[in-house]
Amino acid sequence: MAELGHPFEGQDPTEPRLVFPRRRLSAQDSLGIRVFIALSCVVLTTLIVYRDRDGYRDGGQGDEISLLDALYYATVSLSTTGYGDITPVSDLARLTNIFVITPLRFVFLIVLVGTTIEVLTAAARERSRIKRWRKHMKERTVVVGFGVKGQAALRSLLAHGVGADEVVVIADDRYGVADATRQGVVGVVGDARSEQVLRDAGVPSATRVIVAADQDDTAIMVTLRVRALAPNATIVAAAREASAADLLRQSGADRVIVHAESAGNLMGLSLLSGNVGEMVEDLMDTGRGLEVVERPISRAELGLAPADVQAEGELVLAVVRDGVVHRFDAQSVRVFQAGDRIVVIRGSHDLGGTGTPGTVAGASAPRSPGTARAQ
Repeated sequence: MAELGHPFEGQDPTEPRLVFPRRRLSAQDSLGIRVFIALSCVVLTTLIVYRDRDGYRDGGQGDEISLLDALYYATVSLSTTGYGDITPVSDLARLTNIFVITPLRFVFLIVLVGTTIEVLTAAARERSRIKRWRKHMKERTVVVGFGVKGQAALRSLLAHGVGADEVVVIADDRYGVADATRQGVVGVVGDARSEQVLRDAGVPSATRVIVAADQDDTAIMVTLRVRALAPNATIVAAAREASAADLLRQSGADRVIVHAESAGNLMGLSLLSGNVGEMVEDLMDTGRGLEVVERPISRAELGLAPADVQAEGELVLAVVRDGVVHRFDAQSVRVFQAGDRIVVIRGSHDLGGTGTPGTVAGASAPRSPGTARAQ
């Protein structure tokens, strides 16, 4: 697959621009191939005419056809200019013009006209593609920022069944967007603090938004704008410091991950108990070992107790009923009811089985914290 960084050369990185995953060559590579084909047609025609130069006559000078004369004939012939000063006179030369040079002329013109039409219609086709994309996008997950956190978030979403065509990545780094589109998602180049950039990414109709900005002040501003544009979307934001977590929640984030504090807790836990730390790290590592996921109960599980699910290779951590999370230690849910969802630990090879795509543990849980004590 071709590199995607080149189309953004000379572009203001703060200017919003939608970038779709490319399944074909970039514009530069495509143009280069067409120029190569056109030049090849000219060179091949020149060599053919010069090799059979005795079958051509120069009406203007009458001298023997030189290599320059052959090149001149090739260019005026392939471009259909046809001054008529150099003409084929032998049968072989005329047959060569009919069966070789004429097809080469067609190829040359097709390449020339096709390139011109593509340049003239590229903008219209891009607008049409964006319009179709926005029309058919039923659910949208937007990832703001594509640094280490944003890349890990995208890997987790794709690993848990979210379709690449349902994800949009916003980054002010054109090369970061190029990396994202190589994974099949749509990218937007621009500053996410701009309302226009968020609108171009389809935030107003998004169902889920991940704010993975590098700086806490940027994350707070982006969260405020996202909440204003998408009042019903689930927003998960990352904070470098615990002091910014409350501000992010006040700005509209449903969940806040304090990664500096989380990393410190994991390091302390690993130091005191290496086995426990390894298990927690395993749960956090998408696609390997154990996974924590949320899924709806199946028909076969209706009326069963949480302990019965454990016998099937899953460990139930919590039951979500009517928007309330019931942890396993509360023992407030004895049997499953219709509409229940469960948070389970299971092997990563089981992902995509009975679970709902994208339901990483906690992703669809309600905003209100706490655990019900009675049910």
